[in-house]
Amino acid sequence: MALVPCQVLRVAILLSYFSILCAYNAIDMPAHQTYGGSWKFLTFIDLFVVTMFWSLYIYDREMVYPKLLDNFIPSWLNHGMHTTVLPFILIEMRTTHHQYPSRSCGLAAVCTFSVGYILWVCWIHQVTGVWVYPLLDYISPGAKIIFFVTVTLVLNIFYLLGEVLNNYIWDTQKCIEEGKEKPKMD
Repeated sequence: MALVPCQVLRVAILLSYFSILCAYNAIDMPAHQTYGGSWKFLTFIDLFVVTMFWSLYIYDREMVYPKLLDNFIPSWLNHGMHTTVLPFILIEMRTTHHQYPSRSCGLAAVCTFSVGYILWVCWIHQVTGVWVYPLLDYISPGAKIIFFVTVTLVLNIFYLLGEVLNNYIWDTQKCIEEGKEKPKMD
């Protein structure tokens, strides 16, 4: 049984998210003044940003979050945009049983979103001559295609992982509530 009702947790997460967005949008940052504004960054959308951002940050910070940004974005806000997404997802997953669409429809939606975002990033480059993410400056056109396909595959894997975890958590919970013990896997 949850100590805090799901709706209270959702409101707290929503308020936290909005406060982070407001703080981010209030920053007078040169990138916000260019084509696409803050809407050109995946961070703003908050979809699976934790893994990609921190993996690239650890590999080479300058490719994804140049030190120059420290002059504009305080570290608490950086973590608000790139770290808190994960605990919020886990809280939501634990407190809400999600009804997933058919697997083909769900994966099609993820792919559509991914391709749409990739096209948006490419369009911004076409219009401005600047890649939204500096990483894309360092790789060849063929490597960009491989990168975009890989990112789309990773998003699909995360979608499937979410579905599996949701089913595991809620099937386990259902068994506990019914007074049954879930059979152990050998």
